[in-house]
Amino acid sequence: MFNNLSDKLDKALHVLKGHGSITEVNVAETLKEVRRALLDADVNFKIAKEFTNKVKEKALGQNVLTTLQPGQLMVKIVKDELTELMGGDVEGINLSGNPSIVLMSGLQGSGKTTFSGKLANYLKNKKTKKPLLVACDVYRPAAIDQLHVVGDQINVEVFSDKGNNDPVAIAQAGVAHAKANGFNVVIIDTAGRLAVDEAMMTEISNIHKAIEPQETLFVVDSMTGQDAVNTAKAFNDILNFDGVILTKLDGDTRGGAAISIKSVVNKPIKFIGTGEKMEAIDVFYPSRMADRILGMGDVVSLVERAQEQFDEEEARKLQKKIAKNQFGFDDFLKQIQQIKKMGNMKDLIGMIPGAGKMMKDIDIDDDAFKGIEAIIHSMTPAERSNPSIINSSRKKRIGKGSGTSVQEVNQLLKQFTQMSKMMKMMQGGGGKRMMQAMKNMPR
Repeated sequence: MFNNLSDKLDKALHVLKGHGSITEVNVAETLKEVRRALLDADVNFKIAKEFTNKVKEKALGQNVLTTLQPGQLMVKIVKDELTELMGGDVEGINLSGNPSIVLMSGLQGSGKTTFSGKLANYLKNKKTKKPLLVACDVYRPAAIDQLHVVGDQINVEVFSDKGNNDPVAIAQAGVAHAKANGFNVVIIDTAGRLAVDEAMMTEISNIHKAIEPQETLFVVDSMTGQDAVNTAKAFNDILNFDGVILTKLDGDTRGGAAISIKSVVNKPIKFIGTGEKMEAIDVFYPSRMADRILGMGDVVSLVERAQEQFDEEEARKLQKKIAKNQFGFDDFLKQIQQIKKMGNMKDLIGMIPGAGKMMKDIDIDDDAFKGIEAIIHSMTPAERSNPSIINSSRKKRIGKGSGTSVQEVNQLLKQFTQMSKMMKMMQGGGGKRMMQAMKNMPR
């Protein structure tokens, strides 16, 4: 996420992080490189220039040149200005109606239908809501079927009317269905086009007027950079939407859309999509994103994701098994599944301060656990619950069944034994205190 921009900003600020002489001249030179980095990230020239001018003004106003740690203070000013540029405070979603109606808009290919499902899943799990998805894209082939597949995947009902080609009527019927059947959130997926055109804007405007949504969200592909910002402006002129959704932030994103969209349309980024899975949705925190862009990681978001997968009852059962030396490969498999639910592995590592920079050139397969899972699934139930019975002939059979070698099976067994010992040791005071601290952290 924003690797190229992060590298260039780090190089630009590196000279001021050292202990050499800091002057107004090299501050100006550094900010010139910062501006160049922003332009390379496809940030609008005017916005990039205004940004560096503000940073320079604050830097000189706070006497950066005379402080003991000018480099650190300069980084803080850049971080604060980046946060402000991306919106300042976090913005929530308005769910005041009964039902609350959320209208999704955007171009074709922006990930609108998938994100409609992600949002429904998020509201169902995080806000304990009962959402209904409404399929109003009557043009794109299989768009309605796609939304039904998404709905089945997350166990959320989808309302559609395949014989009806009037999206306004479908939207109204969907809202009526929600009211009659106890749904308290309605998410309406509308049609997109390959480019902004009059017919598209008229249609989305008519839907908006007919259903009067509490929340209108514009979904934009973050990989399209400045084009995304221009498209957002065109939609906002017609719809006056409430917020922006940035999708595909796990891809090769330059960062221009995230950094400058708030400045152009004066509407907050509310959510971001960070992967293909239905759980890959995050509330957008400008300050946390600024930290990540500057290579400082995002420990808070990492802990929050871990807490979402933390089940107290399961943790208690696991604790008892460890205490009785009954921790087996079935339990280990459950832990792997929980880690996988937290999101893309490279994205998770990028949240650890300093780790993102170290891992930037290393390709981390999202199926990093695939080999381990294959080995475990090739074991019999008895072998998974009691690994000590796995002898050389069993190892050969497990290796053959999983498409791996005996050496790889041996390596997993060795690592599992070491991990079991470590977990047993953590059953003492230190481990319990850590578990209690995790449980008591604010959610």
